[in-house]
Amino acid sequence: MSLVGRRALAALAGVAVVAAHVVLLGWAGAEVGPPPPTPVPPDGRPSPFPSVLATPADALAPPALGATAALLADLDRGQVLEGRAVDRPLPIASLTKIMTALLVLERADLDRVVEVDPRAVFGPRDYGATSTLGLRAGERLRVEDLLYGLLLGSANDAAEALAIHVAGDVDRFVALMNRRAQTLGMRRTRFASATGLDDRGRSTARDLLRLVRRAMSDPRFARIVATRRHRIPGPHGRDRIVQNRNVLLWLYEGATGVKTGYTAGAGACLVATAERDGRRLVAIVLGDRTEAFSAAAALLNHGFDGYTERTFVREGEPLGAVDLPTGTVPVVAGASVEGLVPTLRLEEVERRLVVTPPGTPPEPGAVVGTVRVEIPGRLLGSAPVVVAASSAPPPLGGTWWQRATAAVARAIAEVVVGFAR
Repeated sequence: MSLVGRRALAALAGVAVVAAHVVLLGWAGAEVGPPPPTPVPPDGRPSPFPSVLATPADALAPPALGATAALLADLDRGQVLEGRAVDRPLPIASLTKIMTALLVLERADLDRVVEVDPRAVFGPRDYGATSTLGLRAGERLRVEDLLYGLLLGSANDAAEALAIHVAGDVDRFVALMNRRAQTLGMRRTRFASATGLDDRGRSTARDLLRLVRRAMSDPRFARIVATRRHRIPGPHGRDRIVQNRNVLLWLYEGATGVKTGYTAGAGACLVATAERDGRRLVAIVLGDRTEAFSAAAALLNHGFDGYTERTFVREGEPLGAVDLPTGTVPVVAGASVEGLVPTLRLEEVERRLVVTPPGTPPEPGAVVGTVRVEIPGRLLGSAPVVVAASSAPPPLGGTWWQRATAAVARAIAEVVVGFAR
């Protein structure tokens, strides 16, 4: 479908982005103060930009949320701490632009100058024109400046200018987005645009966790999304000033990014990251019908205050001995297991050894099972169980088939190993 067709289809579908998402805040010398302004959209909906966060006073318990889907995770390990409908495909509005930015960072030089293609220019009546840089055909801007417009202010014209620059046209760029999603393991994601303006694209909270972890591993992306405001050259020598739509950068201690989104179909969406005392967390909120910032802040508070970091298993730690069809062998942990556990549930942690008998006598270092760290209803982490370096198996009594039958029966059972706190 052509660019004009996509814009017309979205407009006819009645999907609207609130006017509060305007990116172009003013020219050089304009007064822009923190936090971002909270204009009331023309349709009377509440502004998605609060000046105060509404979060529970008690952060130890998981917060009650009104969003359709939500997820809280450790950004570094990917450990999911809390979640609701994390695998449900939903429209994600301008969270789409995280993938747009990632592809641009992977395929274009930040200092390369982009000449704005006429196809990327939005007229005043075009769907999505309320969130643009006001780019003009033939205007020349660096890739980096366009990325600031894309990620701070959700500029739709910046998204399409970058897509055309990278792939030649938007449709080819969208195909690249979907291929990249598959390589990241985003199995329930399908992009339909570089902007997220249409609600035909879908993703899940879990898939977005994969995406944001990859994006935030790029220091250029992390630097941009943590920026409160940025000046971008404009026509006739006057700078555009773009201000980050993520009010958590002003209102939440330790906030580091990432991206807001809103359409009438998707509701308020947000991917928010924060760091405190070396702990980096990410909260993902999809389909909130009020504003997503308070929900994300409540999740982050719970992650920082309601979870305790523990080393559950250390690499090389002896785990006793296991019975195999070929004999009994001492085993050790093949890797460490570290992670976060709800503070209120520390006493429930247990380590469970699951043996997977090999078909032949195992050599030292061979994997013979898994140690799983759990609390009831939740896996906290796991590591391979390997044969210890000195593991000459002692002989067993009885005929070979008696020994094998007894060993297999013992091996398929799960052995609970006490967790030393």
